[in-house]
Amino acid sequence: MNDLSKTKGGGKPVGQKPGQASIHPGSGRRKALSHAKGRVLLPAELERTRAVVGDGPYERPLLIEFLHKIQDAEGCLPAGLMHGLADLMKIPMAEVYEVATFYAHFDVVEDGEPVPAKVTVRVCDSLSCMMAGAERLLAELGSEGMEDVRVVRAPCIGSCHTAPAVHVGHRHVDHATLAKIKDLVIDDETGPAIPHYKNLGAYRAAGGYKMLAECLSGKRTADSVIATLSDGGLRGLGGAGFPTGRKWSLVKAEKGPRLMAVNGDEGEPGTFKDRHYLEHNPHAFFEGMLIGAWAVEAEEVFIYMRDEYQGVLHILEHEIAALNAAGLARHTKVTVRRGAGAYICGEESAMIESIEGKRGLPRHRPPYVAQVGIFNRPTLVNNIETLYWIPQILEKGAEWFASQGKNGAKGLRSYSVSGRVKKPGVVLTAAGTTAQELIAMCGGIENGHTFKGYLPGGASGGILPASMADIPLDFGQLEKHGCFVGSHAVVILSDKDNMKDVALNLMRFFEDESCGQCTPCRNGTEKAVRLMGAKTWDQPLLGDLAQVMRDASICGLGQAAANPLTSVLKFFPEDVT
Repeated sequence: MNDLSKTKGGGKPVGQKPGQASIHPGSGRRKALSHAKGRVLLPAELERTRAVVGDGPYERPLLIEFLHKIQDAEGCLPAGLMHGLADLMKIPMAEVYEVATFYAHFDVVEDGEPVPAKVTVRVCDSLSCMMAGAERLLAELGSEGMEDVRVVRAPCIGSCHTAPAVHVGHRHVDHATLAKIKDLVIDDETGPAIPHYKNLGAYRAAGGYKMLAECLSGKRTADSVIATLSDGGLRGLGGAGFPTGRKWSLVKAEKGPRLMAVNGDEGEPGTFKDRHYLEHNPHAFFEGMLIGAWAVEAEEVFIYMRDEYQGVLHILEHEIAALNAAGLARHTKVTVRRGAGAYICGEESAMIESIEGKRGLPRHRPPYVAQVGIFNRPTLVNNIETLYWIPQILEKGAEWFASQGKNGAKGLRSYSVSGRVKKPGVVLTAAGTTAQELIAMCGGIENGHTFKGYLPGGASGGILPASMADIPLDFGQLEKHGCFVGSHAVVILSDKDNMKDVALNLMRFFEDESCGQCTPCRNGTEKAVRLMGAKTWDQPLLGDLAQVMRDASICGLGQAAANPLTSVLKFFPEDVT
C-alpha cells in the first residue's frame, strides 16, 4: 500500500497538492468534535431544518432517516441543522452527534469548518478492487486537477465482479477509469442509474404472488409452510446458515406482537449476490418476505438496505408503493430503513440498533433477537437471498430444492465469484460446489495467472490454498480448516498475489469497520495492522493476538477478523518468511 493507505478518523487530505482533487483517508468515522458548549440555535437554522426533514412526527427511531435527509439536501451535516434536529426531536445534541459521527456516509461540519466538495468520489479499495488496480486509480485521481471534487477510500461497495468499482456521488461506476470518472463529474451525472428489472406487472404476469395468495387465503397454513422450508433444507444465506424453518418456528412461538427485519446490508467484501437479485427480480424477494411476515404474524417489516445500493433503494421505493396499491401487503406494514456506511450493521443485533435510530453496536446475547429484537419485540431476521427462494420452494416442493445440492449439501446457492477469473459474477449452481468447479464456470483463471488460493467466504472466511480447491463450499465443511463459507463470496487469488498483502488489506478493512465497542476487536485489529505491516511478521505474537480476538470479542467481526491472518500463517508460510 502507498501513502494513501487508510487511517482512522478524520484528518487532512493525504498526498494533496494545490489544485488537485482532495483525497481523504478512511471512512472518517469517530471524528473528534470541538464545538463550543452552549451553542445558540438560530431561528433560521431551525426553520431550515424543518424545511429539510419535514413536519414530523419527530420520533426517536427516525433520527438516521432525518440525518440522511439533511446530508442529501446539504451535502453534509452542518452543526446548525444538527442542532435544529435535536431541538425538533427533543433529544440531547450529544445523541445526534454520537449517531452522526458513527456512520461513514455522514459528513459532520462544525461551525467555521469548510463544507465538503460538491462531488464525492468513493473508490473501493477492498480486496477484489485492490487486485484490479484501485491503488493506481487513487494515485491518478490524486494527481488530476478536478475542482470541487473530494476523493475518499471506501470499503466494499458490492460490485467486486466489476472491479475496480467507484461511486461518483450516487452513480455507480463499473470497471472504473479516470476518464469515466471525469466524464461523470463534468456532466454532473451523480444520481443513481436505475437498472432494468422485472416490475410488479411483469412478475405477476409470470405467475408471481400465487404462493402468497395461497397463504393469505388459508389454502396453506403457517405450520405447513415452515415444514416445507425445513424439509427442503433452506438455511440462512447471509452467512450464519441457521435453518430457516427452525428460525421461523422459534419466532412464531414467542408471544406477540412480533416484527420482522430483512438484512440487506451486504457489506462483506466479495459479496454482491443480494444486489444482483434485487436489481433483476425484486418481487421474488418481496413475495418471500411477505410470506415470512404472514407466517410469524409480523405487524411490520423493516427492510434494512445499505446506502451504497442507491439503484436498489429506488426500486424498493417504487415497487413497495406498487405492492401497497395492489393490496398485496395488507397483512403487514413494509418500511425501508437506509444504512449509512457501517459494515458492522450486517450483524443482526447491530442492524436492529440502527433500525431504532442508534449507533450500530452489537448487543450482548442472550436474549436473542428472536426473543427481544426491534423495540424489544420478538423479531424474525432473514437476508435477501433466503427470502428469494421461498416462493419457488413452496411451488416446486421441498424435495425439488433439496435435490439441487451435491456432495451432501441441499439446495441451490448463489456464489459471488471475483478476483483472478475471466468471467466474474454471480454463479447460481448446486450447494456444495467446489472452488475448482466455480473457476471453470467463470471461464477459468485469467491469462498469465496461476491459481494459488481463494477466499471461500468473503473477508472473514479465511484463505485456502489451491491444493484444497476440491472442498464442497457449504456450511460445516470448512470449519475444521479454520475457515467458513459465510455468504458464499469466493475470491480467487493467483501467483501474482502476495498473501501477506492480501491478509493486510483484509485486516485494514476490519480495523476501519470495527465499531469500537469492545477492546479485543478495537485494539486488536489496530495492533494486528501494525504488526502485519512489518517486513517480517512476529508470528508468535500475531498468533496470540488472533486467539485473544477470537475468544474475547463481542461479535463475529472481532471473532473472525484474524481468520485471513491465521490462514496465511498456516497455509502460505512461504509468503511470510
